[in-house]
Amino acid sequence: MDFRLRFGQSECMPEKTLIEVGRVCREKYQKGKQALERNNFDYAASILFDVLKEEPGFYECRAALRAAQHHKADAGRTFFKKMFGAASHSPLNAKGQMALRNNPQEALQIAEQILNGDPLNTMAHRLLAEAADQCGYPKTAVLSLEILFKHSSGDAETARKLAEALAKSGQLGRAEQIFVELVKADPNNQELAQAYKNICAQKTLSEGGYEVISEGQGSYRDILKNEAESVVLEQENRHHKDANVSDRLLAEYLARLPAEPLNMKLRRSIAELYANKKDFENSIRAYQEMAEMGEAADPSFQGAITETRIKQFDHRIHQLEESSPPQPEALASLRAEKIAFVLEEAKRRVEKNPADLALRFELGQLFFEAGQITQAIQEFQKAQNNPQKRFQAMHKLALCFGSRGLFDIAARTLQNALKEKPAFDDEKKELIYSLGCILEKMGRTPDAMEQFKQIYERDIGYKEVAAKVDAFYTSQYPGS
Repeated sequence: MDFRLRFGQSECMPEKTLIEVGRVCREKYQKGKQALERNNFDYAASILFDVLKEEPGFYECRAALRAAQHHKADAGRTFFKKMFGAASHSPLNAKGQMALRNNPQEALQIAEQILNGDPLNTMAHRLLAEAADQCGYPKTAVLSLEILFKHSSGDAETARKLAEALAKSGQLGRAEQIFVELVKADPNNQELAQAYKNICAQKTLSEGGYEVISEGQGSYRDILKNEAESVVLEQENRHHKDANVSDRLLAEYLARLPAEPLNMKLRRSIAELYANKKDFENSIRAYQEMAEMGEAADPSFQGAITETRIKQFDHRIHQLEESSPPQPEALASLRAEKIAFVLEEAKRRVEKNPADLALRFELGQLFFEAGQITQAIQEFQKAQNNPQKRFQAMHKLALCFGSRGLFDIAARTLQNALKEKPAFDDEKKELIYSLGCILEKMGRTPDAMEQFKQIYERDIGYKEVAAKVDAFYTSQYPGS
C-alpha cells in the first residue's frame, strides 16, 4: 500500500518556495517582508495578499502574511474596528463556503480577506485549512490548523486534521505525536487506531530508506540489517505487551547499550520499558543519564522525567485506592504530595523561562486547582498578555475573582473579554455562560438570562442553558 496516497500526499508538492515563484512575485514578496520588518503592517499585508493572488501556493509568503495580520491586529486593536470587522465578515464566511465547493483557490482568498481583519477568526481558519487541503497545499493547511489546535486543544477532530495535514507535508514525527495522544484519549476507536498505524508505517518507510530505494537510490542491504530490530520495535509498540516480551526486549537493549552508548533511541526505549514494567526509579534514572549527556542530550528528557514521576504517583495512588482495608489518610497525603510535585515542576519551568506566558498560564491553572487563588491570579494576569492565551486567561481570572466573592470584578473581566471577541465560537460561549452564572450569583437574574439567551438561540444543548432559560420563562409566565 502506498501510504502517501492514503493521506493524499502527491509525489511532487504543489506548494512553492521563494526560488520557484516568478521574478515579479519574488520582488513584491521581498518588499512585503521589508515592510513587515519595519513594522509597516498594513502595507506589508496588502503587498503579501496581492502576491498570494498570483501564487496561492507560495507558503513562505502566506506565513509572512499571517505574521503581518497578527501584528496589524495587535497594533490597531479598538472596539469599533472589531465590531465593524465582525459585521463585514459574516457574508464573507458564507461566500467562502460556497466557493469551497467549486473553487477552493477563491475560498483561500476569501479566508485571507477575513483574516486581514480578524487573524484569529475560527471560521476563516477552518475555511482556509479545508480549501488548502483541496488545493493540495498541506503546509498551508497546517499553518491554520496549528492556530485552531492551540485554541481548541480538546477538539479531537481538529487534532486529527492537523495530524493528517502534517503527515501530508512530511512532518511525520509531529503527526505521530498527535495521533498517540488521540489514541490514548479514545483507545476503542478502531478508525483512529488504523490511522495511527498508517502514520507509523509511513514513518517507518521514510526512516528506513524504502522511499529512497523506490526512487532508484540506496540499496536494500542498507535497510535489511534493520529488519530484525524493526520486528522487535513493533513488538515493543503494542498496547498490551506480554511481560516476557518486555523482559526480553529490556535484556536485549541493555546488552546492546555498552556498544552504542550514544544511541538515544535505544536509551529512550530502555527508559520506556522500565516505565511499562512499573519500575519507575530505573526509568527515571535512565532519563537522567540521557539528560546529562551534554550535546547529545534532548531537552525533552527533562519533561520525560517529570511525566514518569507523575506516572509513579498515579500508580501508587491507584494501589492505595484499591487497597483493603482503605487507607484514606495515606491516600490524601499522597495526592497532596503529587500536587506539590507538579506545582514545583511548573514553577521550575517558569523560573527557567520567565517570558513564556503559555507556561505561566499552565502554572496559573495548577495554582487554581490547588486552591492557591492569589498565586493563580498573579499568573493569569501575566498570561493574558499572550495573544493565544488571552481569553482563556481572562476567563480564569474571572473564575478566581468569583471564587473570592468579588463578583463585580469577575463580571467586569468577562465583559472586557467579550468586547474583544466578535466571533461567536466555543470560547465566546464559555465566556458568556460564565458571565451569566456570575450575574446570577449577584442576584441580577434578568441580566443573567440575557447572557444565557444568547447561547440558547444558537446552541440549545450547551451545558445547562436550556434548563435555566426554560425555568426563568416558566417563573415569569406560569400559565404558559
